[in-house]
Amino acid sequence: MGISPVNRVKRAFWPVACLLAVSFAVLSPPVSAHADDDKHLFTIKDKRVTESSGLAFSPTHKGVVYTHNDSGGSPTVYAVGLDGRTRAAFTLAGAVARDWEAMATSVDAKTGRGVLWIGDIGDNLDGAWPDISVYKVVEPRTLADATLQATRYRFRYKDGARNAEGLMVDPRSGRLYVVSKEIDGSIYQAPAKLRTDRVNVLRRVGSAPIMATDAAFAPDGSSFVIRTYFSASVFRSPDHLIAHVTMPPLNQSESVTYTPDGTALLTGSEGARSPVYEVPLPSEARARPATATRSPTATPAARNSTAAAEKAGDTGVPASMIVLWVAVAAGAIGVILVIAWRTAR
Repeated sequence: MGISPVNRVKRAFWPVACLLAVSFAVLSPPVSAHADDDKHLFTIKDKRVTESSGLAFSPTHKGVVYTHNDSGGSPTVYAVGLDGRTRAAFTLAGAVARDWEAMATSVDAKTGRGVLWIGDIGDNLDGAWPDISVYKVVEPRTLADATLQATRYRFRYKDGARNAEGLMVDPRSGRLYVVSKEIDGSIYQAPAKLRTDRVNVLRRVGSAPIMATDAAFAPDGSSFVIRTYFSASVFRSPDHLIAHVTMPPLNQSESVTYTPDGTALLTGSEGARSPVYEVPLPSEARARPATATRSPTATPAARNSTAAAEKAGDTGVPASMIVLWVAVAAGAIGVILVIAWRTAR
């Protein structure tokens, strides 16, 4: 019995698929070299933390970093010391861990209390959820296991659903921002006053590097960083790039935050016993007095700086590399079609 056209196509596809996989491996950008001055700060030791997907320094407890798991876990935030040991675990009442991807911290200007923000903002199907959520929790004065009441804010994007993994809060204004994880990524600004009785609308205010996995504001609000799988980019305002930062090699680079003094970044990875590295910032990207800065809104100056940022390579993956990927994929598809046509004759 002869081979069916479908099976012929399948047989023809496998060598091409292998060639395509090898091509992607060759053409993919290499993981950033581990800089000599990067420091392995600690390893998260808690066995409950298997998918650390966000990092944020405590604004009131010195030497404490918060983290949480990705999707599918309990709505829990872990307070971890710089020795990697868990100091406390906070369960969020009124919260659901659908796809927690990021977190941020801030200080309530009226009370001086720390505030934790947890972003249930992942949407790998780019529109599967009618809205996304961000939970707000007042930081406890003491570090001990506790159940904390969370306030839920629901959001939708003005220009359509997005997958996102970056969440940051401007320490000067308390305003919240979400950074989408896309080839053509964007920064979205939340309303100045959040409402719990209706869905809040996120509006685009700037572009983001390709496939952003996290974001964070500097402690003084003078700049912010956006992390990708390969590197980090520091911005003065949307589309106003000031520095690229080489990141250490990690299995799955998911998180980034500033050190309290604004001179370095902390970055981590998913997986059990996740390592956390401290990466010093170049002088031009370090925090500066907040009085000399602007809030990250889409100002004319920021819009005019887009071209300059693109020339500086403001992407997680170089544009030339994307062109090569597309070319290889198109060529492989063409080969498959030709082989299928010939074998089906």
